[in-house]
Amino acid sequence: MNYIFLIVGFILLVKGADIFVDGSSSIAKILKIPPIIIGLTIVAFGTSAPEAAVSITASINGQNGMAIGNVIGSNIFNLLMVVGASGFISTLLVKKSILSRELPFVLITSLLLIILSTDMFITNSSSYTLSRIDGAILLLLFAGFLYYLISSALKSRNSSLDIDETSLDIEVIDRDVIVQQKSSPMSKSIFLSVVGILAIILGGKIVVDCASDIASSFGVSDQLIGLTVVAIGTSLPEFVTSIVAATKGESDLALGNVIGSNIFNILFVLGISALISPMTVDPKLFIDGVVMIIATIITSFFAFRKNNINKYESLTLMILYVAYMAYLIMTA
Repeated sequence: MNYIFLIVGFILLVKGADIFVDGSSSIAKILKIPPIIIGLTIVAFGTSAPEAAVSITASINGQNGMAIGNVIGSNIFNLLMVVGASGFISTLLVKKSILSRELPFVLITSLLLIILSTDMFITNSSSYTLSRIDGAILLLLFAGFLYYLISSALKSRNSSLDIDETSLDIEVIDRDVIVQQKSSPMSKSIFLSVVGILAIILGGKIVVDCASDIASSFGVSDQLIGLTVVAIGTSLPEFVTSIVAATKGESDLALGNVIGSNIFNILFVLGISALISPMTVDPKLFIDGVVMIIATIITSFFAFRKNNINKYESLTLMILYVAYMAYLIMTA
């Protein structure tokens, strides 16, 4: 039964995120919030809501391995498999703004996670821990990054620049969030948002509980389940969004979607999780953290090389993910 409930949990997570984005974006449009800000905030939060629900629930339950493993595993899956599959469908063209700002920031946040996890000598802790102070640092950095993005978006809008350069309107179109002939009534939009949030919360609890039971029955750790099954399941919204974008020829969206999700996962999801409950980090997870950093560097290198990621490079990314999964299984 655990496997059936696990699937049900994933369905609730994915559909809940989709419904939440639909409802919230409708509210934003009714309130005349610029579409670019909708894409930067609501859509980005919506696609990463499953990761947030699972990691925060796991943190509350004291299952630190699953909480951190889910974020690291999701980020690795996004970089190698989501970008890889999208680029294999259609060569990913990378905007200069992504190369100069977002990609370097993803690498910085990934390195910061490792640094904060190993500051036991500074905090006089007896183990590797993401403390409440570390969580506050991550959340403050997230708030700063969000402020920067919104300020840049408004400045770009006010100077009448082509909004398509951000590819965020395209993301909203691809997710069928904004482009509607008639806006939904406010009451319906609020109802959808509430239903979406409740589905995400319930789905997150079901996934964490079932994944933990499955891990116990096989004698494997919570972090391994978090790095594999849970990470892949919670990354389905990003995967679907990027694949759809690639099939429609909006190739740069796939990379932008992954970057936004990875930043959100580290800064917000782990930030709020650590603020709720300090998280002890298993030393084994540092290897996966290094893999995440290497995956970020490789993806960035491919993007910087010719301002695109072609089919051969995409195939390389997918092969690397398969190799990583093989490593996890062999070392379980």
